[in-house]
Amino acid sequence: MEQETISGYIEHIIFRNEENGYTVMSVAQGGDELTCVGSFPILHEGEYIEAEGVFTEHAVYGPQFQVKTYQIRVPDDMQAFERYIGSGAIKGIGEKLARRIISCFGSDTMRIMEEEPERLAEVKGISPRKAMLIGEQILEKSQMQNAMIFLAQYDIPLSLGVKIYQQYGDDLYRVLRENPYQLTEDLDGVGFRTADRIASRVGIRPDSEYRIRSGLLYVMSLAGREGHTYLPQEILLRETEKLLETDTDPERIRNCMMDLCIGKKLITREEMLQDGASERRVYAASVYFMELNTARMLKELNVVCESDSGRVSAGIARMEEQEEIRLDEIQKQAVYSAARNGLMILTGGPGTGKTTTINAMIRFFLAENMTISLAAPTGRAAKRMTETTGYEASTIHRLLEIEGGPEGQLQDMPRFVRNADNPLESDVIIIDEMSMVDIYLMHALLSAIVPGTRVILVGDVNQLPSVGPGSVLKDMIAGGACEVVRLSHIFRQAARSDIVVNAHRIHEGKPVRLDNQSKDFFFLERQDVRVIQRAVLRLVQEKLPGYVHAQAADIQVLTPMRKGPLGVEQMNLILQRYLNPPSPDKEECESGGILYRTGDKVMQIRNNYQMEWEIRGLHGIAGDRGLGVFNGDIGTIAGIDPVDETVEVLFDENKVVTYTYGQLNELELAYAVTIHKSQGSEYPAVVIPLLTGPPMLMTRNLLYTAVTRAKSCVVTVGSGKMFMDMIANQMEENRYTSLDDRIREMREM
Repeated sequence: MEQETISGYIEHIIFRNEENGYTVMSVAQGGDELTCVGSFPILHEGEYIEAEGVFTEHAVYGPQFQVKTYQIRVPDDMQAFERYIGSGAIKGIGEKLARRIISCFGSDTMRIMEEEPERLAEVKGISPRKAMLIGEQILEKSQMQNAMIFLAQYDIPLSLGVKIYQQYGDDLYRVLRENPYQLTEDLDGVGFRTADRIASRVGIRPDSEYRIRSGLLYVMSLAGREGHTYLPQEILLRETEKLLETDTDPERIRNCMMDLCIGKKLITREEMLQDGASERRVYAASVYFMELNTARMLKELNVVCESDSGRVSAGIARMEEQEEIRLDEIQKQAVYSAARNGLMILTGGPGTGKTTTINAMIRFFLAENMTISLAAPTGRAAKRMTETTGYEASTIHRLLEIEGGPEGQLQDMPRFVRNADNPLESDVIIIDEMSMVDIYLMHALLSAIVPGTRVILVGDVNQLPSVGPGSVLKDMIAGGACEVVRLSHIFRQAARSDIVVNAHRIHEGKPVRLDNQSKDFFFLERQDVRVIQRAVLRLVQEKLPGYVHAQAADIQVLTPMRKGPLGVEQMNLILQRYLNPPSPDKEECESGGILYRTGDKVMQIRNNYQMEWEIRGLHGIAGDRGLGVFNGDIGTIAGIDPVDETVEVLFDENKVVTYTYGQLNELELAYAVTIHKSQGSEYPAVVIPLLTGPPMLMTRNLLYTAVTRAKSCVVTVGSGKMFMDMIANQMEENRYTSLDDRIREMREM
C-alpha cells in the first residue's frame, strides 16, 4: 500500500490511551476533517502536524489515515501561530496569554520560547518560574519529536518508539547505536528478533558480543516459556548458535556465556546424574535462586507439629460421626498427616476421594478452632473448590493480595501485599490443583507462610505440568519434600462413571472400550476433517446442552494443537460463526486478524498484573476492585464501545475487565482451547477432535488431562487408532527442572 503525506491542524482528540499513546484524532486539512490514528503521546489539539501513512477503511468509522511517522510543524503565519500556542498544547498558556506573548515578541516568539524561555517573564502574567516550565515543555516536545524521527529511520513503529523514549529519554541514541539488544532486557514486548532487526540497520556486526549475549539470554527466556528452569549447557550453546544464523565461533559464544555468569545474569552448576554421569546446567540467576529458596522454605515448613496422636485419632472419629463422613484408611491417614505435619501432599486421580478428604480436613481443623484459607491457581478451580467444600476459596493471587507488577519491564513479576514481611495469618492453608502451580507462584506463596502453619497441597501429579516454568508438584514428590499420601481407591459412586474409570485406564496404559455403551463416555469414528468439524459443531450446538443440562457456551471443545483444520484457531472461527453469529444488536471490533463480537467466549492468554477488574452490583455500581487477569482466565464479551474503543469482558467471580482495542492482543476466542490451557477447569461436557498429530504432542497424559476436565460427558470425534496410540504413548514433556535436586540438598544439610 503506497504511503501518502497529509498535513493540518489537530481539531479534536477523540480518544487516547495514556499507557501507550494510541490516539484517534480529527485533523483539519484544508476545508475537510480527516480521522487519523496512531501513537501520539504528546500531541495536543491545535498543533499543526505533517504525517506520513496510509489510508484505511474501518468497518464502523469509515476512512482513516494510519500514521506511520509524523512531525510537529510550526505554523508560518502569525494568526495560525497564535492559535497553536494558545490551544492548550503548552500547559499554562491560554488564548489571552498567547496573544500577549506574540504581541511582545512577534515573529521571534518561537525562537524565544526554545532558546531563551526565561525572557517570557517579560510578558505580564508570566513569572520566572512559569517561564522556565514553559521552556521545559517546549524542549520535551522537541526532544520527543526528534527521537521519533530518529527511530523512524530504523522502521521502529511509533508505539514501540514511545516505549523506548519513555525508558531511555535522550540516552536512546547511545543505546541504539551501541547496543540495541539492551532493549530486550529493559522493555516488555521487545524480543531478540526486533532488536536484531534494529541492530542490522544501525550497523552492529553479526558477531558482536552484544548480539551473542542477547542471543544467549533470549534462548534462556524461550526455555522459561517452555517450562524449563534451566538448560544443559550444550543445548544452550547449540540453540544460541542456531539462532544467530552466522558462522560465529562457538568458543566466543561460550566466552559470552561466562561473561553473563560473571555479571550474575546466568548461573552454571555441575550436577551429578543418577547414572553417574555429570551435566553442566545453566540457569537464569533469578530462577536458580527461586528454586533454591523454595527448597529452603519447604524444609522450614516441613516440621512435626505437637499433636497428641490419640487426640488426633479421637478427633477424626468424632468428626466422622458428627459430619456423617466415612473415610477409608488412607483418607484417615491423610487427615492424620495433615494434623501432625506442617507440610503434606495429597495426590490422586479422579474419583479417589480427594474432595471428601479435603472436607474431612477442613472440619477436623475447624473443630480444633483453627483458621483455614482455601485457594487454587485459577478462578475456575477456586470456584469449584468453593462449591465442593462449602467454604470460600480464592485464587492464590487473591489470597496473597496482588497489587500489580512493575510496569514496562521484561517478564513482569507480580507484587503481593502478603510476603515475608506481611505473612498470611491462617493456621491452615489448603491449595488445590497444585499441578498448575509454577515455580514463580510457589515461591511467592511460600514466602508468605510462616513455619508452624499447616500447609496441605492437593493435586493430581499425572496431569500436565504448569504453563509457567517448573514441575513443582512432581519435583516435590520426587525430592521427598514432605509426607505424601496417595489416594488410589476408586469409590463406588465414582466407579459408575466411565469418565473416571477410563481416565484411570488411560493413566495405566490400558485400552478403553469405544463401543458407545456408556452414558457419559462416547466415541464417534470419523476420518474426514470436514465431517469432524461438522460433528463437533452439532454436538456443541444441538446434542450436548440438553443432555448435560447446560448452555452451549458451557460445552468446551478441547484440541491438542493450535494450528491445522482441527486446531484452536480454525475451530474457533467455525464455532463463533454458528454459536454467536453476527446481529444488528451485537457490536464488533477487529484486532490482530481476530473479529470479536459481543457475546463471544474469550480467554486471557498472558498474565497481566496491572489490569484492573471490578465486581459490579445492582445497577452496575462497582463494589470490590482489584488487579490482575491471568493466563487461562475465560470470560464473555459483555459489551463493545466503538466510540471509546473499549471491550468489557465478564470473567468468573463476576469480575468485569475493560480492555482498550490496543490490549485485545491479550485475548483470543475460547470456544475451543488447547488441552494445556484447560488445566484446572471443569466443564459439564468436553468434545475432543482427534485425528493426527506429532508423537511428542499426542501423549497419554495429554489425553488423560482432556478426559478428566469433563464432569458429566466426554465425546471424542475422530480416529480410534489415534486415541489408542495416545494411550500407548508414554512420552512426557521433558522439562529441565531441578527443584527436586535442591530439596535433596536441603535435606542433607
